[in-house]
Amino acid sequence: MNFETLNKQQYINLETFRKNGEGVRTPVWFVREGEAVYVYTIADSGKVKRIRREPHVNIAPCKMDGTPVGDWFPALARELPDEEIGHRVDKLMDKKYGLMKKLFSLSGGTKKQKHTVLEIRLG
Repeated sequence: MNFETLNKQQYINLETFRKNGEGVRTPVWFVREGEAVYVYTIADSGKVKRIRREPHVNIAPCKMDGTPVGDWFPALARELPDEEIGHRVDKLMDKKYGLMKKLFSLSGGTKKQKHTVLEIRLG
């Protein structure tokens, strides 16, 4: 499996793991660049905290509601709290999601929250 299967997808379902091993699945927007997938998200979200502790994740292409539309595959995720990378990924998100992203940003008030980038690579 490679990230080519994600090229025409709008969402991936990101499964992270709690301390007890229970999986938590979250549909997220993403961008692909080279051999990595990037997710721009709120820095103190549950998924980020779980990835800081356990980098092994599973991902699958999915619908907006999280329903998988393809196979799950293992990957490794890590946080990249670098501001420059954050700006680059945010611009890629703007290009991919356009008006939908702008409306989401306006309605959610997420500008006041600190964001971070998750880098996901095949594991």
